[in-house]
Amino acid sequence: MDDVPIPALLRAARRTYGSAIRVALAEVGCDDVPRNGSFLIGGIARGGSPLSGITRELGVSKQAAGQLVDTLVLRGYLERSPDPDDRRRLTVTLTDRGRLAADASRRAVGTVDAELAARLGDEPVTQARAVLMELIEIGDDRSA
Repeated sequence: MDDVPIPALLRAARRTYGSAIRVALAEVGCDDVPRNGSFLIGGIARGGSPLSGITRELGVSKQAAGQLVDTLVLRGYLERSPDPDDRRRLTVTLTDRGRLAADASRRAVGTVDAELAARLGDEPVTQARAVLMELIEIGDDRSA
């Protein structure tokens, strides 16, 4: 396993979460969430980052992010409304269907996390999180 590059491992591991999320979304009738849609919905649900930050983390153009938001609005996951502080801006919030999708995604991630902890124990999972956070910081430092 030492000869497999970390990026390849990360990509394969991401598929595990992606598959679990897609199954969970289908189970609650949200099987039309587009690619990257659950990431955007989850980011809005967590409220930890403004929409611009979430779309920047996706690594897509503003146009692609706008199209994703448009699709999620049309499919009933998001709602746009004028920003009460600045009428020139729009705010994006989750609809009931968006909250349903966010909850299903959160549960799916929790299930995979629990299985991982059951297989390895809490300590290795905590160490893996620390390694991934450090990789993110390296990327942030390089882009600054």
